[in-house]
Amino acid sequence: MSKRALTLSLTGVVALAAVTTGVVANADDSAAPASATAAVSTKSAASSAPSAAEKKAADEAKKEKAEAKAKVLWSGTTTASYFWDDGSGVAGDTGAPASGKPMQKGMFASPSWPMNTKVKVTYKDRSVTGFVGDRGPGEPSHRGVMLDLDTYTFRYLYDGGKPSNVYSAGVDEGHLKGVKVEVLQWGSGAGTKGAWQPFGS
Repeated sequence: MSKRALTLSLTGVVALAAVTTGVVANADDSAAPASATAAVSTKSAASSAPSAAEKKAADEAKKEKAEAKAKVLWSGTTTASYFWDDGSGVAGDTGAPASGKPMQKGMFASPSWPMNTKVKVTYKDRSVTGFVGDRGPGEPSHRGVMLDLDTYTFRYLYDGGKPSNVYSAGVDEGHLKGVKVEVLQWGSGAGTKGAWQPFGS
């Protein structure tokens, strides 16, 4: 082979190698952004998923909205006291609730309303929805105290806190004045619908 032919042959090989290298490099360069894009997409999807706290907050907001839309059958304002009647005889306990249901959070006592009446109470922008499960207050209802709240509801309405124990709200106050009371659904149990009446009336 002549020197000129050899030179041309070598030049062609070098050029081919350069072209091949460039193609491979370009392929690698184009693959990198695709991988980065996939990683960013995955990260974005993960960050957009709601956390447990956000989901809980959304559920609570939905519940409150539904309650707000509930038709109010009767409303009024009263002074409320608190109780926890579990049959223990502690702190003025007068026995198990008249409804036959165990004492629990969200159980209220009314001197006249039907058992299982659904009631919403509001005080200082804090609200709780519960039900009538016991009779009371007794004599105080003749002095304008028309609703007994369970210990937990009383303390929550007072300052958003929790009671010292089921028998004590943990605050000096034994009454809340100006509690807004709304009947959302009348119960089917014993009692009288409409405006509340003092105990024994």
